[in-house]
Amino acid sequence: MQRLLIRVGIGVLFALFGIITYFTNVTDNPVTGEKQRVQLSPRQEVALGIQARDSMASRHGGLYPDSRLQAYIDQVGERVVKQSQAAKAPYPFQFHLLRDPKTINAFALPGGQVFITAALLSRLNSEAQLAGVLGHEVGHVVGRHGAEHLAKQQLGGSLVNAVGIAASDNPDSARQAAVVAQAVNQLVSLRYGREDELESDRLGFQFMTTAGYNPKGIVELMQILASARQGGQQPEFLSSHPDPGNRVQQLNALIADNFPKGVPANLTEGREDFARNVKTSLPTR
Repeated sequence: MQRLLIRVGIGVLFALFGIITYFTNVTDNPVTGEKQRVQLSPRQEVALGIQARDSMASRHGGLYPDSRLQAYIDQVGERVVKQSQAAKAPYPFQFHLLRDPKTINAFALPGGQVFITAALLSRLNSEAQLAGVLGHEVGHVVGRHGAEHLAKQQLGGSLVNAVGIAASDNPDSARQAAVVAQAVNQLVSLRYGREDELESDRLGFQFMTTAGYNPKGIVELMQILASARQGGQQPEFLSSHPDPGNRVQQLNALIADNFPKGVPANLTEGREDFARNVKTSLPTR
């Protein structure tokens, strides 16, 4: 009985430490103004993203072997960041075109590593659509969504460790139970939720329009993804970025609210520039 009480006491201490650490680490986001619970500093986010960059790229066949095309991706991405509020974020953004010709996806790691696959790029038709993709992913980084999820995973890890310690006399079985529970916890936490997606849509919209791109590009992006899904190909973009429902309607509402007299003529779609830089370099699907 005494040993049980000791195990329970240690488990409670682990759980309390995790809970206190999670709820007391609150910071203000300099771009969104939100108060967020994160464990990592921006510098640590950058280091984590750089550390994971190569392994993430290797999952998609590595980088696309065309320096001219990569330079164009860099140009659009840097314009979205440097000419918008995203420039206030403490991240050295880097943009990467992946070789993968089949997986329709784009994603970002904490700290500013942003990726788009050749499969997704080949389905786009304008620079504004590309800016919509990159702006959305920059929104995830600026919104610190990855860091928030990592903080939740750390909280979950503390709790499942506490349960494992309290539930077993055998340290090895307790450790095994904790490892399994943590793996499940991480898998569940990796997907972005509805609020993350809506915030990234809003931030992406803001970043691309401030940088001079027509916001219809991000609406067209969602329509392209929906069309691919209806054609029998489920874009990984919609798997790793769960569709919160009515995203096209939400984006059209943003356009109407921000431009009640219509989208200004000076906001570019960049179809000719896109065709010149992408369609001549990337095989069409």
